[in-house]
Amino acid sequence: MNPTDPRPDLARNTLGVLFIAGLILAAFWVLRPFVGPAIWATTIVVATWPLMRRLQARLWQRRALAVAGMTLALLLLFVVPLTLAILTLVDNADAIVDLVKQLSQLRMPTPPDWLSSLPVLGPRIDAVWKEVAAAGSEGLWAKLSPYAGMLTRWVVAEAGSLGYLALQVLMIVALAALMYAQGEFAAATLLRMGRRLGGPQGEAVVVLAGQAIRGVALGVGVTAAVQSVLAGIGLAIAGVPYAGLLTVVVFVCCLAQIGPVLVLVPAMAWLYWSGQTGWGSFLLVLTGVVVMLDNFLRPMLIRLGADLPLLLIFAGVIGGLLAFGLVGIFVGPVVLAVGYTLLLDWVGDGRQQNKRRA
Repeated sequence: MNPTDPRPDLARNTLGVLFIAGLILAAFWVLRPFVGPAIWATTIVVATWPLMRRLQARLWQRRALAVAGMTLALLLLFVVPLTLAILTLVDNADAIVDLVKQLSQLRMPTPPDWLSSLPVLGPRIDAVWKEVAAAGSEGLWAKLSPYAGMLTRWVVAEAGSLGYLALQVLMIVALAALMYAQGEFAAATLLRMGRRLGGPQGEAVVVLAGQAIRGVALGVGVTAAVQSVLAGIGLAIAGVPYAGLLTVVVFVCCLAQIGPVLVLVPAMAWLYWSGQTGWGSFLLVLTGVVVMLDNFLRPMLIRLGADLPLLLIFAGVIGGLLAFGLVGIFVGPVVLAVGYTLLLDWVGDGRQQNKRRA
């Protein structure tokens, strides 16, 4: 280093980096309420962009009409089920209270003889069943009463957050409408950013992220919609009460990767309990069909969006759900897909360099 060269101003450089970092953190803090809706809106737009383009082609290439049509469809898809669920709870509040009173007076019959002969869990279930039947509703309520307060507080908290949930849904729809209108500009900007950060490889990573989002949205979202529709039709045909509300719960459970069993099995048990053996058997068969859809429909739809290992996608869905909540269903696979691709490219470059040296 030449002694005559000016020495770098360490304090100025450090303060400059700290100022930029502080500015980024402040901007993120201001935009924090919009991060979740923006992720959901981006996922929806990326997954449904081909549909919007086809709709635009049918509407004389008018982007405004296509955006209006897609926005209306999103409102019907998100706002209407949420409103119907709230109205169902409000309209049937008295019926729910009466049902709880009936349950408190319900007497549990003795377990069937064949239950104790089941391997492994049979004797244990038989003993618990006999204990509950002997205790009666008063004894059962005494055991469940410590959890009643927790359940009540949770219900009150969730009811209080319904307004916030409705606002989030409206924000998602509004952001999705803006992204539909400026989709090409946003995609070009992201591609330029990827090219600036990593050259052609960075641009390929941006494209891969879009493909992963579309694959997960198709695999998880469409599968959940098909399962919930089939389950709702089966619940309505079998005469299960509150079939519409239970359908919404099935859809949420399928999105969260819990599956429809959490709703369908209790409904099937209620049918058998009430003596409707035929409808209970019908719902049992339907439950098997709905559950089996996960084994072939979801992998097939994911393959249509992104040519990635299914194990990687499933690990991203489950891990993202546990790490980031419901929005992690889409964030997790994208992060793993990008990391997996970068790792393969890095290993491939190392192999090419070793071949050149040889």
